[in-house]
Amino acid sequence: MIESGIATRPDDGGAPYDAFRDRITFPIRDTRGRCIGFGGRAMDPNARAKYLNSRETPLFDKGRALYNHAPAREAAGKGHPLIVAEGYMDVIALVQAGFEGAVAPLGTAITEDQLQLLWRIAPEPVIALDGDKAGLRAAMRLIDLALPHLSPERSLRFCLMPEGLDPDDLIKTRGPKAMQDALDGADPLVDLLWRRETDGQSFDTPERRAALDRRLRQAVGRIPDTSLKRHYAEALADKRRALFRPARSPMGQRGGWRPRGFAEAASPLAHTRALATTLDGEALRVALILTTLVRFPDLIDQYEDRLERLAPRDAEQARLANHLLATESRTPDALRSEIMAAGLGPTLESLEATGHLRVTPFLIGAGDVEQAAICLGEEFAKHAAAHAIEEEMAEALEDLGQTTDGEDATLSFRLNQAVRSKHAALSPRDDGPAEQFGDTQEARAAFHELLNSAGRAKKRP
Repeated sequence: MIESGIATRPDDGGAPYDAFRDRITFPIRDTRGRCIGFGGRAMDPNARAKYLNSRETPLFDKGRALYNHAPAREAAGKGHPLIVAEGYMDVIALVQAGFEGAVAPLGTAITEDQLQLLWRIAPEPVIALDGDKAGLRAAMRLIDLALPHLSPERSLRFCLMPEGLDPDDLIKTRGPKAMQDALDGADPLVDLLWRRETDGQSFDTPERRAALDRRLRQAVGRIPDTSLKRHYAEALADKRRALFRPARSPMGQRGGWRPRGFAEAASPLAHTRALATTLDGEALRVALILTTLVRFPDLIDQYEDRLERLAPRDAEQARLANHLLATESRTPDALRSEIMAAGLGPTLESLEATGHLRVTPFLIGAGDVEQAAICLGEEFAKHAAAHAIEEEMAEALEDLGQTTDGEDATLSFRLNQAVRSKHAALSPRDDGPAEQFGDTQEARAAFHELLNSAGRAKKRP
């Protein structure tokens, strides 16, 4: 009895006693349905341990078993989702409510062996741990356990219960539909990773933002599959841009911008004709930045923050930028090979074929990394300035359609100032390759046309 774990002997050498006294006892079975141990749930709410398992025996290893394993595997084969709850009562409640593919680890923390068992049953188990601090901590720990084993065919989703509830409570108080709604809203692992690294934190200094970047890079770096790693990097880069994008002032206020952290140069509003007139200049600038970083990958770390805010309008160029953010290659040849393998070769070749870049000195031959670094700094600065000013122009144009005649002069002044600032930002300051990116005459003509068209639209009944 003692060897099987049903009874235990006290430390003082007294008579053996029932290991599960004052507990509701549940049999734990292996994958063939054979009983290999027991679990007991305390009936006393003040008990030191809510759940107690059989001790380790030749038959039972709690880190390599799942409660309700065989029935859940059969249910998953019939199309039921595989749900991972925290305790036996949760599993029983889920099964009785129609969620037959429910299992539980034999302890709060899921082990690596149990994770592999779960993936043998289903490619994307749903983790539905309790909505308390312990359950949330267990979910967060599971991220680190899962990252080195993720693949395009294996991942996790997380269904976080309402605070203070477990699946059993949720079903009892709100019914099976509430549980189904919670499962339908389960978050992918990348979302929970982002939440773990950002919830309750402030990113109001460069140091804090750099620490966030480092943690995210370390997490993504643990993913073995190259393609999946790249997609994680892209998804996290999108979330980072959204977090640090400046918030617009309410219509009619003249307060400018209110950053929520680090003010990213947001994408311009492409529906206005004036903003579209600078597309060629912007495309040349983006081409120069991307090709320079491919030619000098050692500069990626130095300009990482600004590269994340580049946000090329072309989807393939945006993919290339995200690939540069995710890559660990720091030699041009290795990076080019990666880019070709990722299917981005035609995009890079198209950028490199741009006439202005073919004659850029530091992109020819051995190249000058110092000159390249200086050029990148200037082009990133001009790109950010131009985008911020375009947003101001777009905001003023939106306001123009809602103002009275007395306010037109103020808005016209704002627009003129924005255009002048934009011209200054785009004006060449040296004899380097950046001088190719200015076209103020075309922008000025488009601006006046835009003002005229906005005025005509406003006068229409």
